[in-house]
Amino acid sequence: MKPRLEAVLGDITAETTDAVVNAANTALARGAGVCGAIFARAGDGLAEACAALGGCATGDAKATPGFSLAARWIVHAVGPVWHGGDAGEPEALASAYARSLAVADELGAASISFPAISTGIFGYPLDAATHVAVSTCRAADPEHVEVVRFVCFDAATLAAYEHELGES
Repeated sequence: MKPRLEAVLGDITAETTDAVVNAANTALARGAGVCGAIFARAGDGLAEACAALGGCATGDAKATPGFSLAARWIVHAVGPVWHGGDAGEPEALASAYARSLAVADELGAASISFPAISTGIFGYPLDAATHVAVSTCRAADPEHVEVVRFVCFDAATLAAYEHELGES
């Protein structure tokens, strides 16, 4: 079944979907931006749970409980750092989205919320990243995930997602 894709303006830490995606680093350590906000809101236990996972490769994803978040699970996805686009960044970003969906599906999640992975401190251009995110999620055919929500931090990100969702 193809999931329904939607974009909203909001705070990913407040999402009530079954799973939320953390734009993680390879160490699965507390970072800045989305990652820092998720760690702060999830509270005690998240750092220890992430440390127990032993890191995560770029393009992969691993899950922890949601702790104090409304979401039941946090899927930690590691997107690529932008190096100009010729160092495998599109493939690694697509893999991060696909693996996140697969992990959520394995958990039995019916809904998942994504941030704009790699578009913050990792420097991936917004329009290019949005195209990869939407096309990868649109091509997915999970067993359980029915709703994919792109949670946009600001109006520019929302506009990029609305444009991409409207074109395809």
